[in-house]
Amino acid sequence: MGNSGSAVKVCTDHQGGINWLSLSPDGQRLLTGSEDGTARLWSTADSQCHGHFQGHESYITFCHLENEAAFTCSADHTIRKWDVMTGQCLAIYRGHTSIVNRILVAKDYLFSGSYDRTARCWSVDKEKQIQEFRGHRNCVLTLAHYSSRDVLEEEEEEEEEEEGVSRDLLVTGSTDCTVKVWWVSSGRCYQTLLGHTGAVLCLILDAPNRELFSGSTDYTIRTWNIVTGEQLKVFKEHQGSVICLELVNRHLYSGSADRTVKCWLVDTGERIQTYKAHKHSVSTLKYHAGILFTGSGDACARAFNSKSGVLQKIFRGHKFIINCIQIHNELLYTASHDGTLRIWDIRGICKRNKRRLKKERSAQGRSSQKGSLSRLFNNKVGCMVQQENGE
Repeated sequence: MGNSGSAVKVCTDHQGGINWLSLSPDGQRLLTGSEDGTARLWSTADSQCHGHFQGHESYITFCHLENEAAFTCSADHTIRKWDVMTGQCLAIYRGHTSIVNRILVAKDYLFSGSYDRTARCWSVDKEKQIQEFRGHRNCVLTLAHYSSRDVLEEEEEEEEEEEGVSRDLLVTGSTDCTVKVWWVSSGRCYQTLLGHTGAVLCLILDAPNRELFSGSTDYTIRTWNIVTGEQLKVFKEHQGSVICLELVNRHLYSGSADRTVKCWLVDTGERIQTYKAHKHSVSTLKYHAGILFTGSGDACARAFNSKSGVLQKIFRGHKFIINCIQIHNELLYTASHDGTLRIWDIRGICKRNKRRLKKERSAQGRSSQKGSLSRLFNNKVGCMVQQENGE
């Protein structure tokens, strides 16, 4: 049974619930977006707030942090870009006619999805809308992006170049129960993936393997071939909405409103582990160094041994749902609807897990060595028998 942990630091600067938490690519900063309409920038070195971004006219739904710029989207229908050093608002992207749910930054593009049933593509630098993706019958909740060069064979790439088609594609999941794949350059819908009977809440992309995973309120996860649009597998053991997904080494982890996380082998569709102990929906999850960390509507974060499913630690202290978690330098960051960012030391768990993995590898090595010696012995015996028989 897991033991309780106490936070090494509690950051209470926000005046409203924290809806999202983003870590910069270099790991030096964190960005929180809040119900109070502001975003805050935190240093991972000293856990202090070093920036306060104000300007949105309603709550912030989602945020994304690059090394030099921060992006926030809001119920005020806009997206804003901020300078992380000065806190200055660098750009306001206007065009959506309802709440902006999600943003995604890829190359020089900024993508957004909204309750207005559209997704949009913006030029990051020019503050200008490049494309509008219209076709969903309800709000766009989740986004993914890839380049066709990541998934097409050389012959297909040559055909694409001859046709002059853009390489970039946007994937959108909607409450209309569909997933759509769009050409970024034309705004044309390339594929509509049909099969879900509930809202699509989460997407995860494995472009090198041409696969897309979608989780839904219909209690299922579905795998799709993103080139052909074919539905490959349906994972259907959950008894509640699938809220979040994580893909690691061909293992798919799914968090659900049924209070569990399940681990699936992607290649076979087999469910190999169920992580229990949550007293409410699993709202967020993150895999790190053989440990599965989860955040729940019961206001607790948890750490599980990803292989055995054993609960190793419970992190108590939040008052409401944990909306997002991040991990950096063996510190766990949890952001909650209670308005706090909490920081937890996970060095002890990580060390224990490393020792366990080392023992397992050592045991596997000895087993492999025994197998090799056994094969060598059997080969020698076989040769002796052949010689005796004059073969």
